[in-house]
Amino acid sequence: MTQRTDIAFTAEGGVTLRGWLFIPDGPGPHPAITMAHGYAGVKEHGLEQFAEAFAEDGFVVLLHDHRTFGASEGFPRQDVDPWQQIADWRRAISYLESRPEVDPDRIGLWGTSYAGGHALVLGATDRRPRCVVAQVPTISGYEQGLRRVPPDAAAGLEDAFAQDERAQFQGEAPRTQAIVSDDPAVPAAYRAKDAIDFYLQQLPPGAWENQVTLRSTRAARMYEPGAWISRVSPTPLLLVVADHDTVTVTDLALAAYERALQPKDLVLLPGGHFDPYLSRFEESSAAARDWFRRHLA
Repeated sequence: MTQRTDIAFTAEGGVTLRGWLFIPDGPGPHPAITMAHGYAGVKEHGLEQFAEAFAEDGFVVLLHDHRTFGASEGFPRQDVDPWQQIADWRRAISYLESRPEVDPDRIGLWGTSYAGGHALVLGATDRRPRCVVAQVPTISGYEQGLRRVPPDAAAGLEDAFAQDERAQFQGEAPRTQAIVSDDPAVPAAYRAKDAIDFYLQQLPPGAWENQVTLRSTRAARMYEPGAWISRVSPTPLLLVVADHDTVTVTDLALAAYERALQPKDLVLLPGGHFDPYLSRFEESSAAARDWFRRHLA
């Protein structure tokens, strides 16, 4: 049995970030793992099962909501700033180090999708984590945009960015769009069925809303975490990649893995971007557990 506790800690600007702390049975201090979700998601989006699996293996696990999402504070709501999320995650590591249940010299990092990209940046720029797991990570916002936005839609998207910027200059709030929608008339970040099914899974009331700022899309198209991958070494890096990923794109992840230096390992799973959370959960979680055992035990 493990214990799940609601926690809160203060990040930059006095913003309170909230999440869950999973504490395993037995005397501590324990090795620990800090986790975060991907683009515009919350901790309830399929991550509790990973945290429980890690905690059952003897790790303290911290899983927090990014600022402006879920239970965490921050304004404007539903705004994704990758560099702010990275700065907040550093504060989460510091919070985890402060817990009496935790051995501060044995902390690992686990990020998925957009936060898988964050894990690469953190692994390259913060030497406190003793190992890193990046699951289906964002590698290149620019390249992903080329694959996912039809060429004839690019000019309209850039015009929407410009209109949003001018409106903010005039004092308006950042404009928003849906995160997922199958209606072509509704501006949305994702339209693929697997993304719609994943984001719209049944969650506790009020945990998540299907909305994100438009400027988050601009920030995502500017974000290049794969540029940092060769600098993660000498921290051990595990990449978990889906072989038919059309969201963070399989070939980008495989090419990035080749640029990473040792120690590193790659797990290639069948399926699309969301299968490591769903049909391939047993394989993806087992690979991460083995990595953490090897480097934090």
